[in-house]
Amino acid sequence: MSDWFGPLVEFAFMRRALVATLVLALGAAPVGVLLVLRRMSLVGDAMSHAVLPGAAVGFLLAGLSLPAMSLGGFVAALVVALGAGLVSRHTPLREDASFAAFYLIALALGVLLVSWKGSQVDLMHLLFGSVLAVDDAALLQIAAVSSGTLLALALIWRPLVLDSCDAAFLRGVGGGGGRSHAVLLLLLVANLVSAFQAMGTLMAVGLMMLPAAAARFWVASLGGMAAVAAVMAMASGLAGLLWSYHAELPSGPCIVLACGIAYGLSLLLGPRDGMLSRHWQNRHHRTA
Repeated sequence: MSDWFGPLVEFAFMRRALVATLVLALGAAPVGVLLVLRRMSLVGDAMSHAVLPGAAVGFLLAGLSLPAMSLGGFVAALVVALGAGLVSRHTPLREDASFAAFYLIALALGVLLVSWKGSQVDLMHLLFGSVLAVDDAALLQIAAVSSGTLLALALIWRPLVLDSCDAAFLRGVGGGGGRSHAVLLLLLVANLVSAFQAMGTLMAVGLMMLPAAAARFWVASLGGMAAVAAVMAMASGLAGLLWSYHAELPSGPCIVLACGIAYGLSLLLGPRDGMLSRHWQNRHHRTA
């Protein structure tokens, strides 16, 4: 067991990667829970792709500069969010369909931009990231975004939950559901932008959505789901990092696959509507 955890003691880059993953999980998992509650899971995936063209423009202008790529990714994701919202508001097209259209265009544009001026290595870095290469500047950005996310969620938690469960009532009492929705999208974009340096634009959403989807199989309360999702994401981050080091595999995919394993186990063993739980309940009802 000591050999398994040895890299965390021996290497500073592994400790920095672990801190980055844990902090990312702490901020992103509650956002993922709210997206699942609002049936916006695929919006998170779409927004993770929308970061790519802006990050690519920042890369073309300033190279592997964290501020330039982060600013570009943030602006690009906001443009996609606003564009998809306007299309769904002023046309018969549903919001999920408009997000799908925009993110496909953004993904293709981002890959084209990086391939035009960069190399295959640059493209892979933007798509999949490298949490083992996270520096102090990226770590500070991740910490700032996660801290801001938790503070913002604490301030608007009630209207967000009420808007998710009964939007008509919230509008009736002047609760500002539209503002809460906009803040949630802003937090989503900020977390994806802070995560892409470590996880890449394609992998970042996995740490956000898979633990959030798994948490509903364990607890009923929304606060409990957010806590379980955060703990599950952090545990998956630790397991994925160690797995990637010992197996000499890319860290981002290993972390997301660890999240996927946790989701699969939750789906099978979770006490709330897990497959085995439902099987035993149905069997009990048949024999009662």
